[in-house]
Amino acid sequence: MLKRKLITLSICLMMLLLLPVVANTLDETYLISSMSRVLIFAMAAISLDLIVGYGAMVSFGHAAFVGLGAYVAAIMSFHYYDDSPLLNLPFMFDGSNQLLPILVCAVIVAAFVAWLTGMISLRTHGIHFIMITLAFAQMLFYLFVSLDNYGGEDGLIMFERNQIFGLDTANDTEFYYLSLLLLVLFVIGARRLVGSRFGRVLQGCKQNEKRMQALGFNTYRYRLTAYVISASAAAIAGVMLANKTEYVDPGLFSWQLSGELLVMVILGGLGSIYGAVIGAFLFLVLEQVFSAYTEHWMALLGPFLILVVIFARQGVYGLVKDRLFGHD
Repeated sequence: MLKRKLITLSICLMMLLLLPVVANTLDETYLISSMSRVLIFAMAAISLDLIVGYGAMVSFGHAAFVGLGAYVAAIMSFHYYDDSPLLNLPFMFDGSNQLLPILVCAVIVAAFVAWLTGMISLRTHGIHFIMITLAFAQMLFYLFVSLDNYGGEDGLIMFERNQIFGLDTANDTEFYYLSLLLLVLFVIGARRLVGSRFGRVLQGCKQNEKRMQALGFNTYRYRLTAYVISASAAAIAGVMLANKTEYVDPGLFSWQLSGELLVMVILGGLGSIYGAVIGAFLFLVLEQVFSAYTEHWMALLGPFLILVVIFARQGVYGLVKDRLFGHD
C-alpha cells in the first residue's frame, strides 16, 4: 500500500511539474495562472482542515487570516514604493517588497490576532464558536473598509509582485513553481504535525475532550496552539493570493470566502491533508465549469455538495484513497 501511495503521489507531483511545459507548448498559458490559484487555495484549505478536520473547531471566520496575510503584503509593498514609514512612526521601516520578510510579518500579525481572538473564541464550543469566529472576521472586514489610506472598500493595488532570491515572480511560470513549492512544504509540514504527539492530542480532543483532560492534557492550550498555527498558515496563503492577483480588498475577510474554504475541505474530506488539496482543486474547477453556463453557478454546486455529503461521508478523498493512496 505504501509503495502504491508513493507512486501515485509521485505521478501527481510530476503532472504538476510538467503542467507549465505542456501549457506553453499548447499555447494555453491561462492554465498556469489558473492552477497557481488552485495551489494557493489548497494551502488555505489545508490550514483550515488542521482545526476543522483534526480539531473539530469549525471556524466560519478563517478568511480573516487569509485577508490579514494579503493586506500585510499589499501594505508593506505600498509603503516600499510610497517611501513612507508604516504607521508614520519613526521606528518603523519603510516597507518591503521582498517576499521572505513579508511572509514573516504576515505570520507574526496573523499569529498575534489568532492568539488574541482564540483566547476568547476557544472558551466556547459548537455553534457559539462558529458565530464568534464569524463575528471577529466581520470586525476585521469593517476595520479594513474604514482604512481610506489603503483604499477602503475599493481595495489596494500592488505595483508589482514581491520578489524572492532574484526570481522573476512577475513571470506566471516562475510564480507557479514557487506556489507549488510552498504547497509541497505545506503538505509535508501538515502531515508531520498531525502525526506528531501534538497532532495525536489534538485529534483526541476532537474525539473526547473531557477524557483528554482527565488524562492530564491542557486541551485549551493545545487547541489554541493549533488555532494559531492554522491562522499563520492561512496568512502565508493570503500573501501568495495577494501576489497572484496583485490586488487586495476587504472582501478577503468576508464570510463568503470562509464558506468557500469550508466547502473545499468538506468536498475533499474532513481530516485529510490530501483531501483539502483535492477539495480546492474540485471546487475551483467546478466554479470555472459551472460559471461558464450561468452566473448563478453556486446553484449547481449546491446539489453536487449535497450528493457528496450524503454518499461520500469522507469526501472525494474517502472514495479514492483505498484504491489510489492506501490508508492515510
